[in-house]
Amino acid sequence: MDELTPSPASVLPQGLDALQNLLGEEWEVTIQPEQTPLLHEGDKGWDAVVRITSRHDSIFTELLVDARDHITPKDVAARIGSTALLVRRVNHYTRLMVFAPWISPKTQEELRRRQIAYLDLTGNVSLRVSRPAIVIHTQGADRAPARHRPTSAKPMLTGPRAGRLVRLLVDAMPPYRATELAKYSGLSLPYVSRLLDALEDQLLIRRDGKVVTTVDWQELLRTRASHLDLMRQTNPQGLLAPNGVQPVLDRLVKRGGFIAGGEVLVTGSYAARPIAPVAVGGQLMLYVMPDPEHPRAVAKELGLVPVPEAADVLLLQAPDLSVLQRPRRFDRYWQVGLSQLVLDCLSGPGRMPAEGEKVIEFMAAEERHWRADDVARLSTDGGPGLF
Repeated sequence: MDELTPSPASVLPQGLDALQNLLGEEWEVTIQPEQTPLLHEGDKGWDAVVRITSRHDSIFTELLVDARDHITPKDVAARIGSTALLVRRVNHYTRLMVFAPWISPKTQEELRRRQIAYLDLTGNVSLRVSRPAIVIHTQGADRAPARHRPTSAKPMLTGPRAGRLVRLLVDAMPPYRATELAKYSGLSLPYVSRLLDALEDQLLIRRDGKVVTTVDWQELLRTRASHLDLMRQTNPQGLLAPNGVQPVLDRLVKRGGFIAGGEVLVTGSYAARPIAPVAVGGQLMLYVMPDPEHPRAVAKELGLVPVPEAADVLLLQAPDLSVLQRPRRFDRYWQVGLSQLVLDCLSGPGRMPAEGEKVIEFMAAEERHWRADDVARLSTDGGPGLF
């Protein structure tokens, strides 16, 4: 076993040490021999029975500890959740507790929802026992440290290819198959299949056989955005509009979103404001084509002047042409699609994440208007629109 992927056998003693340190010297944490198994031999859902005893009055409680080298929300929703339910039915005072090198925020949420205690080696801990009274809740790493990242053949939600598939899953209602998603995203079928497996592990999608039946599009956007940094991935160029931002917008409207022979779309605060006003002001962010010459040509045609600071316009180079797919017309000008707008806002600076959450609220209320009812209706040119 690679040192970067601890085995359950090594996670258990490390977790016990961490639990003992959290409880302090007034408590004793020990592994107990199992006298009467709750389940038939071979069906156990735990690795050890751990007793926590008060050194003051000898009152104790027992935990059934399931030590794992990796855990996903899907694991919790499946066998772990079933085991916890059975344990509670057999003995109301015994709790199931999961130990792992690292537990993601979404997995923690799923564990808490099912009243399952947990501890990871980065400091994420949740334990609540009524007798003796023990309540522990601490926060550790919200991203897996390198030493705790499991090796996996499944791709992550990083990079432009993942962005293409995420937007397709959000913009079109299921059902659909991996073959359809590969066709309309331009991605290889093996890549799409592996990423769908990873998304299902995180409960971001659900499938019936090979058919995607449900997409948790709100959490999918948040999860994808957590892997992004708008200001690092778009090579922004700061510019000054000598006559103010409004003439720039007027020019975009007049030219229908095409400047210097390429597409230019509004994103960020100016794109969010018509549907989710949070605050006034902010920089005008414009996506330009992923071509080194296009930003310079756009700046010249719009009369923008490069400045080292205090820019009121930012030209962002689209890291992939999929960023520019399915644009929408809001107010008077063309801007990125709603799913792309959320990704940009949630991964942007300042108040932009709050704007992104407001856009999600708007999308949830108007889902039947912006979301296509068939993936085949989506194309690189657009899709069903709101305005």
